[in-house]
Amino acid sequence: MASITLDGLAHAYRPDPRGPQDYALKEINHVWRQGGAYALLGPSGCGKTTLLNIISGLVIPTRGRILFDDRDVTRLPTEARNIAQVFQFPVVYDTMTVRENLAFPLKNRKMPREAIARRVEEIASRLDLSSVLDRKASNLTADAKQKISLGRGLVREDVAAILFDEPLTVIDPHLKWQLRSSLKELHRALDLTMIYVTHDQTEALTFADTVVVMHDGAVVQTGTPEELFERPAHTFVGHFIGSPGMNVLPARVAGRTAHVGDVAIALDHGYAARPTGERIELGVRPEFATLAAPGTGLPVKVTRIEDIGRARIARIEISGNPAAAMVPEDLSLDGDSAGLTLDPRQIHIYADGVLVPGEAAGREGVA
Repeated sequence: MASITLDGLAHAYRPDPRGPQDYALKEINHVWRQGGAYALLGPSGCGKTTLLNIISGLVIPTRGRILFDDRDVTRLPTEARNIAQVFQFPVVYDTMTVRENLAFPLKNRKMPREAIARRVEEIASRLDLSSVLDRKASNLTADAKQKISLGRGLVREDVAAILFDEPLTVIDPHLKWQLRSSLKELHRALDLTMIYVTHDQTEALTFADTVVVMHDGAVVQTGTPEELFERPAHTFVGHFIGSPGMNVLPARVAGRTAHVGDVAIALDHGYAARPTGERIELGVRPEFATLAAPGTGLPVKVTRIEDIGRARIARIEISGNPAAAMVPEDLSLDGDSAGLTLDPRQIHIYADGVLVPGEAAGREGVA
């Protein structure tokens, strides 16, 4: 078990990187505590698998160091790092039984037979494999084979970290929730450092205590699921997390008022003037934007209303800019005109995509 320190870590696949645009992984400085459950979340190509492969030793970074506790492992091979890794597709020995597959990593380490048996039974029970322990892996479904891969990663108690690279891709949707819950329970029981790579926000937010959101090779925010939802540090985080994602609207800001087109929006904080040329945007999640009768709040145009079962979502335009808002159950509209109320405490201002701290005193300025 280990804490993991990323010290000035960056990687480029080309031999002569000349600027940030040449790096698949831009500089990262971070410490992941021992026993934490982390998710690397982002779209394909954002750098999360590159980072995972650097941690595992499959890739040597262009610059920077990686430490397990105080031990520099930057140039050590995978087998010298004492980690377990579970890949996107099953890696099992088809000619072995499930029991033999799960026991294999422990037998290699000369663990006593009785201890191996106990550990295999425990992991098999948690992954719902007890009934197939003595069946050959070749006779099992892809779902069951991936459970074996997960079990082989989890069966050792002495690893520095367990790395999961989109491990539920081949799992049937109705089993994914069950397996995520099992992984979470195992994490609590084992106190192991776990790092889970995924592009699925549901997987990340339900598995991890801390989510690392990546975009274009950079870490744009690290925080708890609640922090990412309530206070996105970057417009990408607001877009990527949530369904639908955060409304991001071009704006001008003067003190405690934002203007989206010709619509004035009251802010909970004041904002000083920003440098000329910055892209200023207002962000508010649909959960904190509520459609209302015409003449109430801000004037908007309704383009359509979607019923998603648990709620109704209005697709609207604010001064021609598309947005989404929640529709109260008792609201009935005649035509496409409506009002919109916003929770001012949940409105965020961004400059070039980055969250701008508000000033409680509300100094006057223009952006």
